[in-house]
Amino acid sequence: LLQGVRPDVIFYGCTSATLTHGPSFDRALAEQIKAESGAETVTAAGALVHALTALKAKRVGFASPYVTAINDKAIAFLSDVGFETVQRSQVSAALDNYGQGALDPQAVFDLGVAADHPDAEAIVLSCTDMRSVEVIAPLEAELGKPVVTSNQAMVFQAMQLTGLTDRLSGYGQLLEGSTL
Repeated sequence: LLQGVRPDVIFYGCTSATLTHGPSFDRALAEQIKAESGAETVTAAGALVHALTALKAKRVGFASPYVTAINDKAIAFLSDVGFETVQRSQVSAALDNYGQGALDPQAVFDLGVAADHPDAEAIVLSCTDMRSVEVIAPLEAELGKPVVTSNQAMVFQAMQLTGLTDRLSGYGQLLEGSTL
């Protein structure tokens, strides 16, 4: 359906859907979407990897609103592509998509703080439904390290794929820095 507008980039915006199936599935899905649409394709999980690589962050703190079993798979995905999770945090209740999106920014901020560790070079806030955009800058100021969110990482990768080099203030070191 998207082919009619001839997009330059298509986002597959569900982080957990590809994190839970592994890196090969994530890459194959992106390749399939590109083959069928002709558009560059960015998956949320692949974009997290791309962003962490651009930041040269190998050890991360991982935060999400996912249940433990999904977090375990997400952390295994990151490990499979060369990232070590040194701390993790998650919500205590099982949340559906609406519940993930209903987390207020303070709860997301608290998740990020709980994922911090002295050895973490960056904090990952994983979930496209989670309201993380409001907390990127405050969390970076609090922790003194980059914060990478699913949506921010997708925008970063799409900007690179389309040749956009504008810096975006207020959305973290990833979009403000020299990585574009």
